Amino acid sequence: MEYTQEIRVLYSDTDAYGVVWHGAYTKWFEAARVGFVEQLGLELENLENKGILFPVVEMNIRYKSSAKMNERIIIKTKLKELRPVSITFEHNVYEKETGTLRVNAQTSIVVVDIKNGKMFRRIPEELYSKFQEVQ
Repeated sequence: MEYTQEIRVLYSDTDAYGVVWHGAYTKWFEAARVGFVEQLGLELENLENKGILFPVVEMNIRYKSSAKMNERIIIKTKLKELRPVSITFEHNVYEKETGTLRVNAQTSIVVVDIKNGKMFRRIPEELYSKFQEVQ
């Protein structure tokens, strides 16, 4: 399964050089992960009400070329790796018109119990099986 999201680069996403500020990508990756999870039929608000959080524990970003203001970009997100304790997503950011790869990134999340702030030893089966279906 692949989740696709289109974004228009806003002025507030750019830096003094007129290109997308490197940190802007992280908020786009977050939006893409949320969309991916929702496409699986999981609602983060419902999971939070059950005491489950998905914090990011690792992020690796490779900037290939610069996106610029008003550019339309496409973020394609897919499940890269599913482990008993973590989930890794791959994000590819493309310029919509030309298909030029702008950024490639991987983000890894774990599942944390809100009550005690500790990571689950294993992802709860109800969640793990949902991700396993699209691996």
